[in-house]
Amino acid sequence: MAKFSNKVIIIPARFAASRLPGKPLADIGGKPMIQHVWERAMAADMAPVYVATDDRTIADVITAAGGKAVMTRPDHPSGSDRVFEAIETIDPDRNIEQILNLQGDLPDLPSGLLHQLAATLDRSKADLATLVTAASDAEAALPQVVKAVVSWQDADYGSALYFSRAAIPVGGHPLWHHIGVYGWRRAALARFVALPPSPLEQAEKLEQLRALEAGMTIAIGRVDTAPGGVDTAADLAAARQRLTKTAKTAPTGTD
Repeated sequence: MAKFSNKVIIIPARFAASRLPGKPLADIGGKPMIQHVWERAMAADMAPVYVATDDRTIADVITAAGGKAVMTRPDHPSGSDRVFEAIETIDPDRNIEQILNLQGDLPDLPSGLLHQLAATLDRSKADLATLVTAASDAEAALPQVVKAVVSWQDADYGSALYFSRAAIPVGGHPLWHHIGVYGWRRAALARFVALPPSPLEQAEKLEQLRALEAGMTIAIGRVDTAPGGVDTAADLAAARQRLTKTAKTAPTGTD
């Protein structure tokens, strides 16, 4: 593995989920979803990978696959809080400066996306970085697809002005589909988790707005496509279909 001493990848995974309880353990092609995400992160071959969880079964899945899991408190209000507890456990001496925070519900995450996230953070002086891709008209109409308002410096790099579940900016095209992965500077993550939920965060149910309301800066990188997230039973069925199709079309090799 090409390890970068100042980076780590952490995947928060809690067992309880309001819309899809036990989601990290949902079977997709014979593997729990969290194992798919861990494998994609490992395939990026760029930094140590940990799963931060409140559930022993999830931890056991990862350790059985050869990975590293960190047990965290069950009462964290967000994935960011779980990631912060995990990094303090993993690196108490605070040598790691950057944390790449993945979502545990992106089973077909392209491994190259992690490199793009890291490059966006490295290019900027922002507190944190995230990614977007162009949203279709159908996606823009869905409240579960978060839209980002971006001030672009060039075709692939900019800074976030706002995030919303609404299709904004009105009359502007393209609209930008936010991909829920984050590259944090460690000091910024520590500051963020110490802040109370902000009014806009509570209104939109989007924690990244807490950072913006506190005056923190968010760098934006543009990617070509968004990985399919799993929030509902329908999303899970779609992920199973995608990964089954990928498995069938993958080369099998010859003797």
